[in-house]
Amino acid sequence: MVKVVKSTILDAPIDRAWDVLRDFNGHDRWHPAVADSQIERGRASDCVGCVRRFHLTDGSLLREQLLSLSDIDLAYSYCLLDTPVPLFNYVSHVRLLPVTDGDRTFWHWESSFSAPNGRADEMSAMVGEQIYEAGFEAIRAHLAAA
Repeated sequence: MVKVVKSTILDAPIDRAWDVLRDFNGHDRWHPAVADSQIERGRASDCVGCVRRFHLTDGSLLREQLLSLSDIDLAYSYCLLDTPVPLFNYVSHVRLLPVTDGDRTFWHWESSFSAPNGRADEMSAMVGEQIYEAGFEAIRAHLAAA
């Protein structure tokens, strides 16, 4: 099992960061790798069990399911249902915590998954850099522009 853990500090109040990240169908508005997204079957994007179907900018189709969402803990979890890359049993957790020094936000993003033999390092780097770190930078820009 591969585990990827990344975290960052956002120069924004936690309520502003949560408003953006809480929307399970909103990542196409801020993540540079996501071209479009929709929730299947017309469900609400904060309904546990909903499935988001989205395309990456390269045209790849992915589906992810919301497993949990807590406004009290400012956290959610999701899993990959369909993906063109060899990530198996992928489950991810996002959690925000307040940083009271400067009214900032601590963002913790982690996942665990299996990868084919010999590809664990490649898949770990792809998730950590192209998804998580790119997402951190994109959220910073998104919050600054808002």
